[in-house]
This record gives sequence, structure tokens and C-alpha cells, in this order.
Amino acid sequence: MKSVPIIDLTPWFHGGDDDRAKVAGQVDAALREIGFLLVTGHGVPAGLRADLRDAAKRFFGLPHAVKDRYAATVGERGWLPPGVEANGYAEGTPTPPDLKETFAVGADQPIGRPEIDAAWFPSNVWPAEVPELQGLVTDYLGRMRALADELLVICAAALGLPDDFFTSRATHPSYTMNINRYPPLSQVGEPEPGQFRIGPHTDFGTVTILERQPGVGGLQVFTLDGEWIDAPFVADSFTINIGDLLARWTGDRWRSTRHRVLPPDPTAPDEELVSLIYFYECDPLAEVESLAPPIGRVAYEPVVASDYLLEKLRAITV
Repeated sequence: MKSVPIIDLTPWFHGGDDDRAKVAGQVDAALREIGFLLVTGHGVPAGLRADLRDAAKRFFGLPHAVKDRYAATVGERGWLPPGVEANGYAEGTPTPPDLKETFAVGADQPIGRPEIDAAWFPSNVWPAEVPELQGLVTDYLGRMRALADELLVICAAALGLPDDFFTSRATHPSYTMNINRYPPLSQVGEPEPGQFRIGPHTDFGTVTILERQPGVGGLQVFTLDGEWIDAPFVADSFTINIGDLLARWTGDRWRSTRHRVLPPDPTAPDEELVSLIYFYECDPLAEVESLAPPIGRVAYEPVVASDYLLEKLRAITV
């Protein structure tokens, strides 16, 4: 594939067995060839996404001194100020810090293992200055969890596996959501050489669900041909990709694809974008072992999800 395909999930949710099999086949082809797809017919209300983005903008618009009360770093909950994250380091590429700020939330129900709970289920932080944010985020996280689980069911069907093959290992999963604000060029000034809104990287978990805005300094995907291409924007869609853990699980049948968010562009000096990015994983203590041929192509050493993901997170922390 030389472009990111658009897949309508309506037949999966409302069709018969043949319709569901067709959707699963489309997902398999997309993940084998490019590692990204856009989905429509997902059922998540547009109004909720718009209200959440507006509330997030109100938070980002607060004075730095106020936001600093909620300051955190990569893997924690709260406000990640500009300068604390450089995603290029995940693939061993030293880059300047990413040109963004983030409000991070995630799974917060502990399992009773202190070392796991501290890493994966810390309490969320809610800014008192934007009280509506908590309710909107909580609603959105519930819908993202349901959609992510359904995507994993589709993934299992695409591989001819039992429907619960992946979700049975995501009964108490870790997940995070980053609300990213990409400031305009008029605010941040000319980027440093090699600096991006988000540097080139792959994601780390199972599935990522991205709700994005169109922009000049937007998302690009790296193809098998070695080209960076612009990801298409379709209104009322989500952009989906898989992370390293699911690629490893499938023995590299599916691609965890490099992607990046371009720096602000001089042709749009006032462009400001806000993205909602949901990173789904699995149970932290799940052992992930590559599927055997004919599904898998590479037999990786089994890993415990928590150990594998924590190593990845440390790599991108400035």
C-alpha cells in the first residue's frame, strides 16, 4: 500500500459473518502492508470529542505557573510541559525535544501489586481550573477502551484466532491517553534542526487510537518503500495503528510503523492543533510470545508486557 486505507466498521458492528470477515481481511491487509488505517462507523459521538478538545484548550490556555501545579514527566499523570519528551530517542535517534505540551491521563484502578500499580495505575490528576475536563475524559476513556477491545477482537478474527485471544490478556489493562497541544510557529519560533512536533518513532503497545485535526504540520507515515507520506484526514474518523508489542506478538506479520508529526510550517504560522491519542496495551503481567508460523514470521523471545513497555518509556524521557 502506498496510502493509508479507510475502513468502515459499520459492517463489522451491524453485518453478518461475511461482512465481518471482509472487514477483518481489510484490517489484516492494512496492518501487513502499512501498519495504519482510518476507521469510520466507530460509534463515538463527534460532540464528545469536540467538547473534550475545547476543555483541553481551556487547560492549555492557563498561565504556565498554574499548569505547573500539575507538572509530570513521561509515564506519569498530569501536565507534561514542553521539553520533557523526545520520541526520536525510542529508535536511537537523538533529536531536540518534541514541540508539544501534553495532558496525560490513563488507567487508575490498581491491581494490588505496588510495583505494578505505581508504574501503570497511578491516580489521575484533574485541574480544578477546568472542572468539566474530568467528566469528559472519563467518558471518552470508557469509549476508547470499548473500541480498543473491539479492534483487538477484529485483529483476532483477521488471524483466524478465537475472538478473545488478545482481549483475554487485557482484562485489567494498562492504557494512557495523551492530549497533545502543538503550538503555532508564531509562539515557538523556528524549530531546531531535526526538531518535530513529534519525532520519528513507533508506538509501544497494542493498538493506538488517534483523533486528530487536519494541518500543514500534521501526521506522516513511513512506507515499505522508504517514503514519508501524509496520512489522509477524513472527518469523523479515527486513525489507527499498532505498536511494537502487538507486532512482536504476531511475529512481525503486522507492522509497527514509524510515524512523525511535522514541525509547524512557515506557510501556516498560526496553526495550532490538539490531538487525542489513546495508547492501549494489555495486562501488565501478561506474557507476550510470538505466534508461530504460518501467522508469525519472526520468533521473538517472550517478554512480560510491563518490563518491555517500561524500557521503551524510559528511552523517550528527556
